[in-house]
Amino acid sequence: QVQVDESGGGLVQAGGSLRLSCVASGRTFSSYAMGWFRQAPGKEREFVAALNWNGGSTVYADSVKGRFTISRGNARDNTKNTMALQMNSLKPEDTAIYYCAARSASSVGFHSHEYDYWGQGTQVTVSS
Repeated sequence: QVQVDESGGGLVQAGGSLRLSCVASGRTFSSYAMGWFRQAPGKEREFVAALNWNGGSTVYADSVKGRFTISRGNARDNTKNTMALQMNSLKPEDTAIYYCAARSASSVGFHSHEYDYWGQGTQVTVSS
């Protein structure tokens, strides 16, 4: 059974930082691309950041570029199924439920329909 779990959300003041973590289990995700999406109340789910199968290629939404950093574990220490999103200089408009996703392809995906496995989401709230 495939399972994707996020953690690390919470409440933070504007300008603060949070680090989200994701663990995928149930199959070998070492060759899968992974990504983060978010959904704010009343809005559609949007792309935040993604990386390819080995983490060598990363892409970001313009709204988070320069503030967020996506990364994944490595095969050397058997953490390839993990991913993180370091979020700095947070703004109230970053408030949303953040979702971790994995897709059964090695290249980066920008759209939610390209991803096959999803976590339940973790709430991030940034107060002004």
